[in-house]
Amino acid sequence: MSISAKWLNKVKWDEVGLVPVIAQEVGSNDVLMFAWMNREALARTVEIGQAVYWSRSRKKLWHKGEESGHFQKVHEIRLDCDEDVVLLKVEQVAGIACHTGRHSCFFQKFEGSADSGEWVTVEPVLKDLQPGAGGAPVAAAAAPVAKPKRVRKTIPKPVDSDKTPS
Repeated sequence: MSISAKWLNKVKWDEVGLVPVIAQEVGSNDVLMFAWMNREALARTVEIGQAVYWSRSRKKLWHKGEESGHFQKVHEIRLDCDEDVVLLKVEQVAGIACHTGRHSCFFQKFEGSADSGEWVTVEPVLKDLQPGAGGAPVAAAAAPVAKPKRVRKTIPKPVDSDKTPS
């Protein structure tokens, strides 16, 4: 499939050639995640039937699930009324979309008022993921671990009981 296909021209790409993408679970309609695509990512998604995104931090294509095994099978692709947002209706393999091991990336809910509100975690971790394998970022995993300090113990010399004081 060519990234110059006519249907790709209908999408309003931003100034750096990206479009925002929402991944929504088929059936439950849960919003699983938000990501970005470039022309190649969208064309590849259509070609293979699985979500392929553009990683802005790594500056490369990112086939969702390539490291974690939590692929997204695409059932439907929609373009919004302004033609500048893509919606993927997906089947989330293994039920985990978030790198934190949760079902959805939107696991924090605002509760309270404007003066005293807070973000509360409302979804459990379904699986602890290994760093760099779709889990926590590798940089976080590579954080230095403090070594325990060595403590020198001084052992008192034994007292010789055979000697008498003079």
